[in-house]
Amino acid sequence: MCFSLELPDHLLRHLVDGDDLRSHGYRGRFAPSPSGSLHIGNIRTALISWLQARLMQGDWLLRVDDLDTYRNRNGAIEGLIKDLQWLGFDWDGPIIFQSARKGLYSSFLSFLRRKGKLYACRCNRKILRKSFNPVNQKRIYSGKCRNLDLSWGFKDRKLPGWRLRVNENFSEITGDILVRRSDGIIAYHMASVIDELTLGITEVIRGKDLLEIMPTHLAVADSLHSSNLIYKHVPIMLDKNGQKLSKRDGSIGLSKFKEDGMSSSQLIGWLASTLGLVPYKSELSLQELLVDLKKKQNVLKSVFSC
Repeated sequence: MCFSLELPDHLLRHLVDGDDLRSHGYRGRFAPSPSGSLHIGNIRTALISWLQARLMQGDWLLRVDDLDTYRNRNGAIEGLIKDLQWLGFDWDGPIIFQSARKGLYSSFLSFLRRKGKLYACRCNRKILRKSFNPVNQKRIYSGKCRNLDLSWGFKDRKLPGWRLRVNENFSEITGDILVRRSDGIIAYHMASVIDELTLGITEVIRGKDLLEIMPTHLAVADSLHSSNLIYKHVPIMLDKNGQKLSKRDGSIGLSKFKEDGMSSSQLIGWLASTLGLVPYKSELSLQELLVDLKKKQNVLKSVFSC
């Protein structure tokens, strides 16, 4: 992969190291946020991602997306680790915390700012609602602050957000992307893409509900002259009303199944059956499921929607 020669050596090294890791074999990841307990939809996505990595004889990383300190909940990190272990998940290397990588994200942002690829944006939510324009049935940032050359410092005791000037190939799809919030928190899109690139992730497996942000992530990668990212999306689990399961609305978490007396093998079997991987009411551990799937060919292909 040829990265931008304009990158300073220390940042170029991170991208080259990631590319080197990628060249040595499959590397997947699961990246929960500690904003609450894992719900069953999260766990099923983790199951697919873990199986894909193990079937490819590759690595599976566990990354905790804990940058948004306002949403983090006490004890959530410990809880999600215990839940994954109870279910039989294992991961390669130490757990990666985004909060420990702030310096890396800030260095990339500083580089992009020096190159004129970022600009200050002072649009509040009210203004954003008015300045978004529907394009292809989507709402994207109109570029209101793009050419205003606004101050990067405090104004009325508030700092601006930082937006990325996307290349014209993405401008009508994503609009200019918020990469650093006005409260100083590095945006999910920026941190996530940097992680995928520098950690050498070969394939990102996530819920289909995130399909719409794929162009945004590709636009961020493009700003770093990288086209290494591959995304696969899997069907999301729905409740009885056809709504997406979510932490925010108190959807079913693992504790509910434990309280009902369900074992980890029963839960793994049920989740695998919802994907058509095993018969209904199967009971088997993650390792037993893996052994069973190794006997079949391209067994996960039908799971991925795109």
